[in-house]
Amino acid sequence: MVPGFFTVRRPERNPVTYSCIYNHKFVDDMGIFSRSSISRKSKDGMKIIATAFFGVMFGFLIGISFPSLSITKVSLPTNFLPSNGISYIEEKGSTIATPDSNKSWSSTKSNDSSSSGPVDKSKIWVPSNPRGAERLPPGMIAAESDFYLRRLWGLPHEDLTSQPRYLVTFTVGINQKENIDACVKKFSENFTIVLFHYDGRVTEWDEFEWSKTAIHISVRKQTKWWYAKRFLHPDIVARYDYIFIWDEDLGVEHFNAEEYIKLVKKHGLEISQPGLEPNKGLTWQMTKRRGDLEVHKITEEKPGWCSDPHLPPCAGFVEIMAPVFSRDAWRCVWHMIQNDLVHGWGLDFALRRCVEPAHEKIGVVDSQWVVHQTVPSLGSQGEATDGKAPWQGVRDRCKKEWTMFQSRMANAEKDYFRSLQVEGSSNSTATTI
Repeated sequence: MVPGFFTVRRPERNPVTYSCIYNHKFVDDMGIFSRSSISRKSKDGMKIIATAFFGVMFGFLIGISFPSLSITKVSLPTNFLPSNGISYIEEKGSTIATPDSNKSWSSTKSNDSSSSGPVDKSKIWVPSNPRGAERLPPGMIAAESDFYLRRLWGLPHEDLTSQPRYLVTFTVGINQKENIDACVKKFSENFTIVLFHYDGRVTEWDEFEWSKTAIHISVRKQTKWWYAKRFLHPDIVARYDYIFIWDEDLGVEHFNAEEYIKLVKKHGLEISQPGLEPNKGLTWQMTKRRGDLEVHKITEEKPGWCSDPHLPPCAGFVEIMAPVFSRDAWRCVWHMIQNDLVHGWGLDFALRRCVEPAHEKIGVVDSQWVVHQTVPSLGSQGEATDGKAPWQGVRDRCKKEWTMFQSRMANAEKDYFRSLQVEGSSNSTATTI
């Protein structure tokens, strides 16, 4: 009989000893058990027990004598290991990359490097990469995109003969086809054109040459803010210096997009809109065109409408029918748009939160102005319910969304400042202690 044993030391765990005892039965030459053989067998059994005991003790001493011995240094069949040992191996070598597991991995490799050579660099974890892309080398990260059209042949670097610097979107129905054609012609080749089709009719636009290179996105009965939230993510439109998000019912006879951009840059406007022709579709004094100015940023409203001359609607304010955003301002505004509040009512009063100081960086461009034709296109997309006409249901929803948006903003502010008070209180308590 030859007893065998080995010991495995796992980091920061109790040593585990595995013993293999091989026992053989002996028979005499005649194949009959004798008393002497039985006695001898009893003594052998005692020896086996004693040997096993000393083997266990010896293994324990070996284990605590070599704490640096890692299980990764011993090649063992997995069926020799208990379940907790297997889970430990899987934790160290897991294919699911997480910050904690990688820290554990890199820490282990660093500890091993002092004795076994350089750190293994076959694993990648870059916390500064975009969320979900931590396992990619930074040089392969393409975090931003655009609407530039590319060929299916040739070399990629030869695809683009021009790279438009500005983006304009229109949310359209086929009934406004002629008006949109007039609008698009006011924008140079320095603009990417995107049409959001709320009526599902796209092919009819092919009669216009510019339509063949425009981006067409068609989803029935949706608003421009629904489209903007889903298709104009800041990383998608990051190539564009300014983003125009316009309605379909704007008269542009007195508008030139390139001249508009020059004035926006000249006056430092991050959020703007063209002035509105005074006698058509006018709601707020702020958006009324002034014939003697290039740009205005402050106005006087009806008595009691402005609690502060630097706050909406007297300043820091444009309407949502024809807003123009700088790249940085749009990144903030996009995050403020609510997924379920599709009409955007209330958004105009909150735009000031995305630039500072708002009364200087939000304004109306007077010398490039448009006419709001007030075509009730959204009303025709509604449904008659409870005896109300389709347009009435749409208008009711708009008003409800305005109230909901204001409530969410107010509650979010309260929660934020309350959290600061709690945090400040905790810090004060900790300092006192």
